[in-house]
Amino acid sequence: MSNETLKDAVRDGKKVCFVKYFDGDLWYRTENDITFPVPVKEIGSATFLAEDKALLFMRYIRKHLDSLSETSQG
Repeated sequence: MSNETLKDAVRDGKKVCFVKYFDGDLWYRTENDITFPVPVKEIGSATFLAEDKALLFMRYIRKHLDSLSETSQG
């Protein structure tokens, strides 16, 4: 995973937008077209909006980029 890619996705007040729900995951897309899942089982009582600050989703974006990196290396 490129740290620069992650930084680009969340810097300067960038946003994420909800795309779809599929198989237990909420899927969001960053302004620079990274589509990533948020597992519903991890949400608890949190509120997830249709559009929100990307910085709040940094954990999920990082996790997804790491999994993509592992897949391409393996």
